[in-house]
Amino acid sequence: MAKIYYDNDISLKPLLSKKVAIIGYGSQGRAQALNMKDSGLNVVVGVRKGGKSWKTVKDDGLEPLPVEEAAREGDVIHMLIPDVVQPEVYNQLIEPNLKPGKVLGFSHGYNIHFRQIVPPNYVDVVLVAPKAPGPRMRELYLEGRGVPALFAVGQDYSGNARMMALAMAKALGCTRAGVLETTFKEETETDLLGEQAVLVGGVMELVKKGYEVLVEAGYQPELAYFEACNELKLIVDLIYRGGLVGMLKAVSDTAKFGGLVVGPQIVDERVKENMREALKRIQDGSFARLWSEDPRSRLLLERKMEEIMNHPMEKVGESVRKLAQI
Repeated sequence: MAKIYYDNDISLKPLLSKKVAIIGYGSQGRAQALNMKDSGLNVVVGVRKGGKSWKTVKDDGLEPLPVEEAAREGDVIHMLIPDVVQPEVYNQLIEPNLKPGKVLGFSHGYNIHFRQIVPPNYVDVVLVAPKAPGPRMRELYLEGRGVPALFAVGQDYSGNARMMALAMAKALGCTRAGVLETTFKEETETDLLGEQAVLVGGVMELVKKGYEVLVEAGYQPELAYFEACNELKLIVDLIYRGGLVGMLKAVSDTAKFGGLVVGPQIVDERVKENMREALKRIQDGSFARLWSEDPRSRLLLERKMEEIMNHPMEKVGESVRKLAQI
């Protein structure tokens, strides 16, 4: 069993004398910066001067700095900008300002694991990955609670990298819920497979195909949307609260029987084999090369987004969500 670390196991002391530079002020950047500030840390935020985030940082009571200056001042440099732009920003603005003993932090292991970023050997490299969107993490922090997180050490120059990562997790409020140790490799590969096969790609394709089958069989699109998409939240909420068994206990016997008997006939071993193939492409770097190194990947993403936006289910969904006041 994995060891879970809680508030009483961890000290903030390793961070109290440090300046933490949060790079980026999006969903995670804002939440992590504010939580760390409210935990008593000295926090600055690296953003583009004159950009829309600059004023937001100031309005939130934090100090905005140009990214290069934040990296120069920060003892801990925590990268919270999108994966795809991190390497360029790192090469131009972060790496020239790394000094021996500084800490380079991430909330996703992608660029370190796939060597899009290769830090010098004289810095600590750590991962602190909250398992919730930024706004939810901030909301729970303000309520005196927290979200679980993963932490990892990619490089331990100082000998204190593990303590620093745990202190960062505590400053975020994550040790209130519990944090688990992992590796950059494990966090990255499991995260990508989860996104591709289940949480984003898998769910989206399952919903679309359920909708399409019903509409093609002559049922009203609005009813198809309710059954294939709208009610998904109710089921996910039940699973979130009570696991698969908790969900099954909350639905009708008809739903139980149909789900347990017919479900495995649809999401079958062929689907599992497809997931294995997707995992192989993650593990051997094929996916990372496509996304991070192939110039056609952005055009492919734009085309796929256009296809989804023009899908009939999305048009029907707009009216159904208004009807349901969602």
